[in-house]
Amino acid sequence: MSERHLAAAPVPALEAIQALERDHVLQTYRRAPVAFARGQGVYLYDTEGRRYLDLLSGIGVASLGHAHPGLALALAEQAAELVHTSNLFFHPLQGQVAARLSALSGLPRAFLCNSGTEAVEACLKFARRYWHAQGSSPRTGFVAFEHGFSGRTMGALSVTWDAHYREPFGPLVPGVTFVPPGNADAVEAAVSDETAAILVEPIQGEGGVRPLPAETVAAVARAAARHGALIIADEVQCGLGRTGVPFRYQAVGLPPDLVAVGKALGGGMPVAAALVSDRVAGAIGFGDHGTTYGGNLLACRAALVFLDALTIGGLLAQVREAGAHLESGLRQLALRRPVVREVRGAGLMWGLDLHEDAAAVVPAALDRGLIVNRTATTVVRLLPPFVISPAEIDEGLGVLDATLSHVFGGSR
Repeated sequence: MSERHLAAAPVPALEAIQALERDHVLQTYRRAPVAFARGQGVYLYDTEGRRYLDLLSGIGVASLGHAHPGLALALAEQAAELVHTSNLFFHPLQGQVAARLSALSGLPRAFLCNSGTEAVEACLKFARRYWHAQGSSPRTGFVAFEHGFSGRTMGALSVTWDAHYREPFGPLVPGVTFVPPGNADAVEAAVSDETAAILVEPIQGEGGVRPLPAETVAAVARAAARHGALIIADEVQCGLGRTGVPFRYQAVGLPPDLVAVGKALGGGMPVAAALVSDRVAGAIGFGDHGTTYGGNLLACRAALVFLDALTIGGLLAQVREAGAHLESGLRQLALRRPVVREVRGAGLMWGLDLHEDAAAVVPAALDRGLIVNRTATTVVRLLPPFVISPAEIDEGLGVLDATLSHVFGGSR
């Protein structure tokens, strides 16, 4: 192949990119006025060559950072061999990914799909299928939590709490009861013999980086045991090492029957999974669920690169070390900035809950070359790549501190 064919395509100017999108891309995203052309490690570079420190990692996706050499090489090799065949045939890589996920989670089976939303959707379907197989037709209800977010497809949206996501698309899947995450008694009152499953984010991501209180976790386990309900752990954002452990449910003592994972798993490639216990897997038969693209060879190759890094490459230890450094820095920052009400999170998943709306922080940080985002109105969310170093964390905290000072003023 000639160098001419290997050369990267020219990057259009931002104005040209914006013009095309205005005319042809459905207007579902409120985009910042930046287009990124390349990345390296924890940094992104826009079409004008300006560098940004990425403390969001594509909303928790770029776990290995940008342009990771091992991931790039594996994808290039796989693309040159075979990208997709369909799930009508045996697959040389799906079993490897599933076995690795089983070893990490303790759940023996995996259904591979494309996104976290699809993984949640699969978990909801498998829960319903399990009770159908038991002949328990009334067991169709779900218990979920206020501030929870599990996706935008109709099933996942039905267990997502925020009304502004839900109301334009009703009626949704019926039978969902939402309970406050800080009220253990409400959990036990909501679960009944008609509950198919309780859906839990051990740390609510989109809802404001809110760790589920220990007493609520215990109440979920008690209620599920009392009524026989299944437990679904939505670990799409907090799982696969993000908090310094393979899965957050393991750290908090939650015993799930189904686990949804995604985001970090492909290091940027779309791949996700529903992990399934023996008792639920026993109720699933041929044709009960499916996907055209899910678990294709390219996606699985990416997942194996990430899982290698996580399990034998020292990435978990790196997340724990970097996470401790980030937490310390955030707590020191909070002492200096009275606008910060609370610091919440674990590992490399943190939220600064402010006394004010955090909307102005995001563009002000971007102007200073720092990528963060706002969620739950008052929360500045940080989801840096797992490979971030203490020096890069210090750089980001310095910019974030200056941003908060600029937007809100004042210090203690």
